[in-house]
This record gives sequence, structure tokens and C-alpha cells, in this order.
Amino acid sequence: MPDPALALEDLGRRYGEREALSGVTLDLAAGQTLGVFGPNGAGKTTLLRVLATLLRPHSGAARVLGAELPNASWQVRGKVGYLAHDPLLYRDLSVRDNLRFHARLHGLSNERVDEVIEQVDLTRRANDALRDLSKGLVQRAAVARAVLHDPPLLLLDEPRANLDPGAAKALEPLIGRPSGRTRVVVSHDVEGTLAESDLALGLKDGRQAFATTSVTAQQVRELYV
Repeated sequence: MPDPALALEDLGRRYGEREALSGVTLDLAAGQTLGVFGPNGAGKTTLLRVLATLLRPHSGAARVLGAELPNASWQVRGKVGYLAHDPLLYRDLSVRDNLRFHARLHGLSNERVDEVIEQVDLTRRANDALRDLSKGLVQRAAVARAVLHDPPLLLLDEPRANLDPGAAKALEPLIGRPSGRTRVVVSHDVEGTLAESDLALGLKDGRQAFATTSVTAQQVRELYV
């Protein structure tokens, strides 16, 4: 039986004396989607940042794509696409120059950059500075950055934020279930995210409330009360 893409056991992370994440335990198979739910401050973004190797866990164990964190974080970084609230792009650079910068970090060609720009339908705006784009177009550029290196694991924080329905649908082959990638999706869209998730993780006050393949939308909403 193949190893899970994510294997977390009693995972924890602190900020000073405050526990931001505690007791997170789950397995997620390759190609599956984990939906992460909880109110603001529940630990959702902290979890994504730990999985992206941007934060070190302080307790428990985390195995991501076969690599132990934090000791083997270097094995993970080139295999993860992280779409955060912040687009992680330079506002004064054009879409194309931003993506070419990231392409060089991954040893990718300019042709790959142009291919992804076309996939997110930004060809006509590729030479515009990020600061001159609408929030929706910036989100498309951020998606392009996240998938540029064709990562097997996507960490998505409100991936459809600022996208109209047409744009969200157009990006599904890149960041949705049709991509075939393992995905961790943080979203306040309870029904939509549950529908696309194989496993649901509920967090409240940094602690795991549930990690299950079967949960109702009403049970998820109780986290926010």
C-alpha cells in the first residue's frame, strides 16, 4: 500500500506561549483533497504554513510527500504549490517578470511561463505591473505562480477569493479536483469545499475538533459558533 501524501500525528505549533496548533492527526492519500474548516484564529493558516515548510512544527510528527518535517524540508519545497492570502508576487513587476523570477528558482524555461500565463488567461495583461491589475487578475497571477512548477501538492487558502464564477471555473483544471493533485483547501465555503473533499478537518482554538470522511455542513458550521 503506498505511503500517504500527508501523515500528521499529534502535530503542534506555538507562538511564544500560545498554542496555535495542537493534536492534529490524519492521513491523506495522494490525489485526495483535505478540506480545512474553522473560524478565524483556529490554526488553519498555521497548518498550511507548516506543510509549506515556512514554519517549523514544535511537537508531533509530520510527513509530507514522504519527507519528514522539519529535517527533510528541503525535499518538499520544490513539490509544493502554496496559494496564500498574500499573492507572494512583487507589485512593481509585471505578471511575466514575476513568473520568470519564480521559474528561475525552479529551473524552468520562459516557454513554461508563457504556457501558464495562457492557462490563466492573462496573456493580454502579462506585461502589466501587478499593482495595475484588479484583485481578480492578481488572484489569477497567484494561481499561475502556485502551479508554475507543476507541484504534486497544492496548499490553497481561499483559492476562489476575488474570482467571478467564470474565472473560478476556468481555473478548475489547474487547482480543482480535475488537476489530479493532492490538495489542502482552506475555505469558508462550507458546502462547496465539503463537496470536493475526501477528508474534512475541523479546527477550533488551534485544536482538532474532527478529521473525518463523513461530516455534515451543519456540524462544520458549529465550529464557527
